[in-house]
Amino acid sequence: MIRTALPARPLAAASATALAALLTLTGCTPHGIGSGGNDSDAASRPSVPAPPAGAGRAVSPLDNPDGTKPGLAALTSKTELSRGRALIGQVATKGRGPRTGYERDKFGYAWKDTADGIPLARNGCDTRNDLLARDGDALRHRAGSTCVVESMTLRDPYTGTTPRWRKAKATAVQIDHVMPLSYDWQMGAARWDTGKREQIANDPLNLLPVDGPANSSKGDSGPASWLPPDRTIRCAYAVRFAQVSLKYRLPVTSPDKRMMLRQCGG
Repeated sequence: MIRTALPARPLAAASATALAALLTLTGCTPHGIGSGGNDSDAASRPSVPAPPAGAGRAVSPLDNPDGTKPGLAALTSKTELSRGRALIGQVATKGRGPRTGYERDKFGYAWKDTADGIPLARNGCDTRNDLLARDGDALRHRAGSTCVVESMTLRDPYTGTTPRWRKAKATAVQIDHVMPLSYDWQMGAARWDTGKREQIANDPLNLLPVDGPANSSKGDSGPASWLPPDRTIRCAYAVRFAQVSLKYRLPVTSPDKRMMLRQCGG
């Protein structure tokens, strides 16, 4: 597969940063953004262009089909809700299979940069830090590195809060697999090869930096059992869940699909 180099991150003007601040992990086993992967390895990698600057400006999932744009913006208009229901309506359903044999390592080691066939892969920066750069604002990188994020401000889509994160409190923000990996395993990924499992585990479409406690409470739940605390984001969350389901041809349970439709007025 031919890949083009990512564009260099533009420098954000101070006024844009201020405006962004105002606008301001499975079995998804919680992964603090300061854990998983190898920061020392990331710091020694060659300097490469970062993902497109998001400055914390959340984008509608309907306008972000590959997950490379930042955040998760609420869907509120009648048109957006209708489009959301139509997309969710395409999702297939089946019963949830057994969890037997599931291990996080079956999806590759956490946040590897070499999962082929997905955006941002093989850019010299691990998946976790790619996601922080995509969604974070006021980023500070480790000295000498264009990859390892030391601190940032995050507009958390799940709670609607805006935490300021530092590596000293790594688990305050975690990277969530929207469609949890254990759920994927039970809905068909158990039959995939390792390469495809590594794709869904590192695909930016399936990953969001979020409030750590909220992510921990989610575990490997589907939408019928867990939804983001912030009600305004629930339709967008359901749409993102559906996008991952459709991309990887993984069904969801009937109760999960009904709940997803309900969040968008269905």
